[in-house]
Amino acid sequence: MGLGVEGGGTRGSSRGLLEDFAAGAGNWCSIATGPQSSGVRILGEHFGEMESQLTGSTFAIVNQKGGVGKTTTAVNLSAALASLGHRVLLIDLDPQGNATSGVGIQRASLRMSIYDVLIGGDPMFHVIQPTGVDRLDIAPSDVRLAGAEVELVPAIARESKLRNAVRSVREMYDALFVDCPPSLGLLTINALTAATGCLIPMQCEYYALEGLSSLLTTIELIRRHLNPDLVVSGVLLTMVDPRTKLSDQVAVEVRRHFGDQVYESVIPRSVRLAEAPSYGQPILGYAPDSKGAVAYLSVAREVATRIGLAPRRVESSLVEVTGAVAAATSDRRGDDQYE
Repeated sequence: MGLGVEGGGTRGSSRGLLEDFAAGAGNWCSIATGPQSSGVRILGEHFGEMESQLTGSTFAIVNQKGGVGKTTTAVNLSAALASLGHRVLLIDLDPQGNATSGVGIQRASLRMSIYDVLIGGDPMFHVIQPTGVDRLDIAPSDVRLAGAEVELVPAIARESKLRNAVRSVREMYDALFVDCPPSLGLLTINALTAATGCLIPMQCEYYALEGLSSLLTTIELIRRHLNPDLVVSGVLLTMVDPRTKLSDQVAVEVRRHFGDQVYESVIPRSVRLAEAPSYGQPILGYAPDSKGAVAYLSVAREVATRIGLAPRRVESSLVEVTGAVAAATSDRRGDDQYE
């Protein structure tokens, strides 16, 4: 069914848009709490007996459209995968630095950032910092990164700066996630050149479809000229509201064209997900029993399965919330869709 716009004029259909770009597709851990803590800590998960086999799979979380959940996905998917017992590095390549503050790092206090790696040539391990989430490290961003696009223009091998830097630390981690800016500039190109796969968060709304053709064209160009191993690792449907026909139509069309590349798990609209960054915590720390937390844990399990990471933890957790103990994945009675 074609998707119209408010006011009665037909703008086009989601099916038509997707057909235009389909060919281009080609192919808890212990969470430390700071001064702004919600008083939540995670208890009771146990490591499995299997030893870690670090794979260093690198994912660029990319979509040139803003507001589709890139940073939310970068922070919460990284934290969820770490909560399952895997070593994860989050690289904040967005000058806004929201992924950095989203894991509790104060940008004003940073002495070094990913800017120093890309422009100054410092080794990656000089800027990596631990976060409040066990097994999750971050290469933070600061305001200087806003000028990196211009400073990279005359640089030799400018598209490969991040790839060269990541090589020295890749084997230390099971997975690396790069939070990209909402553009298709040199920073995003660096992320795609360094990545083994890209993960595309897509809001279940009409406008989110329009920019995908440009993104997929860019991915194809990167594959041809800079990174032949780059693939679309997955498409993640975000801000899903099952009560609306629009969300359902977009989801159906995306799954029809991308098939198994679309994750089965979807991310619902959630006030809790929107609130968590203001406390400098992933959703697993801020509201571990919320629908958003459960959704990102489900996506993390899918990602782990796809890249061959063996489960390392018992999946049941206990959450201590200001003295009360409850099951982490239990549904709270009376919660609505927008918890």
